[in-house]
Amino acid sequence: MELLTALYLLCFLYLTYYLYKIALQRTNQCCYMLGYECYKATEDRKLDTELCASIILRNKTLGLEEYRFLLQTIVNSGIGENTYAPDNVIQGKEERPELIDSLTEMDQIFFNTLDSLFAKSGISPQEIDILVVNVSLLSCVPSLAARVINRYKMRCDVKAFNLSGMGCSASLVAIDLVQHLFKSYKNAYAIVVSTEALGANWYCGREKSMMLSNCLFRSGGCSMLFTNNKALKHRAILKLKYMVRTHYGSNDEAYECCIQVEDGQGYRGFRLTKKLVKAAAQSFIINLRVLGPKMLPLWEIIRYIIVVSFQQRRKSKSASLDQGLMAAIPNLKTGADHFCIHPGGKAVIDGVGKSLGLTDYDLEPARMTLHRYGNTSAGGLWYVLGYMEAKKRLKKGDRIIMISFGAGFKCNNCVWEVMKDMTDRNVWEDCIDEYPPDSLGNPFMEKYGWINDAALSFIRMEDYRSIS
Repeated sequence: MELLTALYLLCFLYLTYYLYKIALQRTNQCCYMLGYECYKATEDRKLDTELCASIILRNKTLGLEEYRFLLQTIVNSGIGENTYAPDNVIQGKEERPELIDSLTEMDQIFFNTLDSLFAKSGISPQEIDILVVNVSLLSCVPSLAARVINRYKMRCDVKAFNLSGMGCSASLVAIDLVQHLFKSYKNAYAIVVSTEALGANWYCGREKSMMLSNCLFRSGGCSMLFTNNKALKHRAILKLKYMVRTHYGSNDEAYECCIQVEDGQGYRGFRLTKKLVKAAAQSFIINLRVLGPKMLPLWEIIRYIIVVSFQQRRKSKSASLDQGLMAAIPNLKTGADHFCIHPGGKAVIDGVGKSLGLTDYDLEPARMTLHRYGNTSAGGLWYVLGYMEAKKRLKKGDRIIMISFGAGFKCNNCVWEVMKDMTDRNVWEDCIDEYPPDSLGNPFMEKYGWINDAALSFIRMEDYRSIS
């Protein structure tokens, strides 16, 4: 009798879940991606080992201790020698950036990607109904969105939005905004432009938690084209299935772990603290409590509930954080085929991989993107997607979960359905055959490892600068 009751209950749960799924799909407006274009800077802006060293040595506030810290950070960062820096940093103007430097930096990314996007899609700028531009660290007048409208002479009734201060996960914030606007505007086209202004925000002080941003952030960005016109479904490459945004800013530690401040000497920079990984993990768990039931099959949800209930009974007070994370997160592989993780840093990628039980194959796109392009802030997710596409991993019907983190502290995740086989080599055209490399080792250690030699601690940085 008890077995029969359990079967009836299981059937009832399945029917309820199935009807919930159908209702959710019908209430969601369609949001199709027609194309995306990532930015690739010119070769003269590439940060190889020698150029990195010369930029560091220009900072006269640094001593041997800080230089050792930078060496260790660069070597362990997972970033290679082919990333790109802003023009003003390459030219040695990072201490006194001008507004024109930032605007030029934005123009290069905006217009390079948008020109290519319009050309490949065949959509005219005058057909665009919605424009969303997100750049966290640059807010000018007129806005950057207005700058795009002026360049392409867009219609006077285009709905323009300029987002600032939203951090590395701003790209998904912008797409969420577009998705909501699509409920009011039928058969519309929308453009999202995601990047970051780095040139005017290069840190020139000596506080270690703020020097990290110089080691991780690099030039890059992406422009994307969306529509809710179902007649264009055959042209779409992706369809947005679910989007969940989590803001963990009410927690003081999370709020302060990733923040723009001035140091004691008045140098402005971006502080990244050791609390960042913990904030990411906690906000990620909160996010998945909402996203999980939407994307996972019923049997996995039931299995997860049973396992968690059992573990909670046996859970000891001395359980580690890692054990808690593993107990709190279901098997996302049952609802997703690919994992597009924000390439914010090696620790974040490895942390997400460990908590979700992902393989090296799953983490490869994010790790290779970090190595080749660095952390390009809000544009980073699309370089990861581009890697998957260039490797011909994305087949029709596959599901991709995008996982992004940003200042605030925010965790914004979404699920896409692949609408057709994707094989474009995109921004990876010139190097995809070389990835993954045999080793992700950074040659910085080979050339500058001598600074870790304690016997050379008597050397002053002024002496090295004079002979280098």
